[in-house]
Amino acid sequence: MKNISHFIAGKKADGAGTKTNEVFNPATGSAESSVRFATMEETRAAIDVAERAFADWSLTPAVKRARVMFKFKELIEKNAETLARMITSEHGKVFSDAMGEISRGLEVIEFACGIPQLLKGEFTEQIGTGIDSYSVRQPLGVCAGITPFNFPVMVPMWMYPISVACGNTFILKPSEKDPSPSILMAELLQEAGLPDGVFNVIQGDKVAVDTLLTDPRVAAVSFVGSTPIAEYVYRTGTENGKRVQALGGAKNHLVVMPDADLDQAVDALVGAAYGSAGERCMAISVGVVVGDIADVLIEKLADRVQNLRIGNGLENDPDMGPLVTQAHLEKVRGYVEIGLSEGAQLVVDGRNTKVAGFENGFFLGGCLFDHVTPKMRVYKEEIFGPVLSIVRVDNFEEALQLINDHEYGNGVSIYTRDGDAAREFSSRVKIGMVGINVPIPVPMAFHSFGGWKRSLFGDHFAYGPEGVRFYSHLKTVTSRWPTGIRKGAEFTMPVMK
Repeated sequence: MKNISHFIAGKKADGAGTKTNEVFNPATGSAESSVRFATMEETRAAIDVAERAFADWSLTPAVKRARVMFKFKELIEKNAETLARMITSEHGKVFSDAMGEISRGLEVIEFACGIPQLLKGEFTEQIGTGIDSYSVRQPLGVCAGITPFNFPVMVPMWMYPISVACGNTFILKPSEKDPSPSILMAELLQEAGLPDGVFNVIQGDKVAVDTLLTDPRVAAVSFVGSTPIAEYVYRTGTENGKRVQALGGAKNHLVVMPDADLDQAVDALVGAAYGSAGERCMAISVGVVVGDIADVLIEKLADRVQNLRIGNGLENDPDMGPLVTQAHLEKVRGYVEIGLSEGAQLVVDGRNTKVAGFENGFFLGGCLFDHVTPKMRVYKEEIFGPVLSIVRVDNFEEALQLINDHEYGNGVSIYTRDGDAAREFSSRVKIGMVGINVPIPVPMAFHSFGGWKRSLFGDHFAYGPEGVRFYSHLKTVTSRWPTGIRKGAEFTMPVMK
């Protein structure tokens, strides 16, 4: 069984911890690797390395840091298929989806390549007589990223390219469920010319996380995961004086208005609900159907969901692969049972799905609920699996209120031909990312990603301009050079004249 290591100070490190975790191939159901968790002492040692590396890296000109990012981008492109196979082998998503994940991560690297422009400050001459003022952005120090299993390449790329390009050093704590890509990314950064110690990888569990959250040498922490853990990370990190951006859970709705193109809406619901087996923070898990079109929509949806092609993501290009672990498979199955017990109508039941040749894999077919109500747990809670719930409402106002009342505020979409309805919806909906006839409204890297309400803790979104602001301090300098005339001490508030 392959052992997956840490990466510290420019080389792999097996670690001395006694706790390990098996890493499964979800399609076969067999453990193919093992990862050893870092101890508190090992995590602190990684922080030592990053702190020492910061002294030189922070003084490296931004244009030289950008050149490392340019080379890294080239290496990611060359190794994209290798990375994608790693993702599919440990996460389960289909190969084409894994390649798409890498492409969206590359967009952030491309954005980070422009860091000399992004770090430029502002200058105002003669704000007072003989006085100028200017601002600069400077790096924070050691930063950390704690990332989830569902995007083992893209989500870390939301963080470290911008952080490192800003002049910080970085420690990545990836998910223990699919950790292999983290090591390949570290090796490619080193090949791109990144100095040893600037980017480090710690494999671990709560021990490593808590060490990163409490060690005073860590200046900032970025997190993506479930809402309960996001809130814990935010509270613990901020209590220990750190900047924290903690992105949590979601319950993303897609509203289908009566005037929508139903075939387009069905395509959107199927792709956004069942892509990556629903294991996306931006997956659509609730369809809100307005008016009297529900029966027709359900009929079209049911046919599509029943005919989803399910299989090993590395073979024959299926629509959907397995779930990440047996435990997660049982959790999602449990939610289907809960929905039935609460009175929802299970139109399509994928619980007995088997894939020939992969009978031990963690497969679950698409599940489709109708007549779901806001009081049901399958509506309120994040399932994170291939389960789509349909809620029927009478009108636009009821749909809008339903969404605004939910505790999560990550993403939402509306399908309509009515520009007035779309404009009103986008203006009034209390959600961070909105799609109009776009099912998964993930912003491009030169904008910023993030939700509202209990989908985000902290006031900085991920990547984009917000990422640059998160990973840097703003410093403003007010400057006057002596003219030989001294006026003595002034005891009033300075006023520019």
